[in-house]
Amino acid sequence: MNIKALVFDAYGTLLDVHSVVALCEKLFPGKGTALSQLWRARQLEYTWLRSLMGRYEDFSQVTADALRYACGTLDLKLESSHVLQLMDAYDRLTPFPDALEAMPQLTQYRRVILSNGSQAMLNAAVKHAGFTAHLDAILSVDLIKIYKPDPRVYQLAVSHLSIVKAEIGFVSSNYWDAAGAKSFGFKVFWINRSGALPDALGAVPDAVLGRLTELPALITSPN
Repeated sequence: MNIKALVFDAYGTLLDVHSVVALCEKLFPGKGTALSQLWRARQLEYTWLRSLMGRYEDFSQVTADALRYACGTLDLKLESSHVLQLMDAYDRLTPFPDALEAMPQLTQYRRVILSNGSQAMLNAAVKHAGFTAHLDAILSVDLIKIYKPDPRVYQLAVSHLSIVKAEIGFVSSNYWDAAGAKSFGFKVFWINRSGALPDALGAVPDAVLGRLTELPALITSPN
């Protein structure tokens, strides 16, 4: 497939954003799953809305704002100590096992993260998850202050890697992100762990994989 580098989304692709459910459940018994799901949904919505409005705030602020909204919607009393605990949990998200298994099998490629996360959040989460040794760089939208799927975000990877976009493989479990990357011109691999239906966004990934561990055999030519 003439791929020279791989660009990975972080949240939901390498890092399990819903690994916060256990803490959510501990703080708000019976509401853990609902809180995690609404928190994530509103977090993403806020990134898109802020990009459209031209009112950028970094991902830490967006994440905290989304948490407060989710708790308010679910009628949960959110103490300042809860905010600190839950935000800290985002720096310690659990890595997906298939991601940890796949990354050491891709050493022949330059590997970078391109994420909506703030640089500080990404650095902490990547270190905690054990991905640091498997990455050449961690690129945050903080550099240009706009969120995916704006094409300028994907251009960050091209500029950093100094290769043409057609030689870059983009890996994401978020279909909206995969569609944005494909529209930009990357070769795109959608990691569809849940068997979700693709969104009708007019851009189709080059391959759909059930696990990230399927990627090495797909893109690596035999010696």
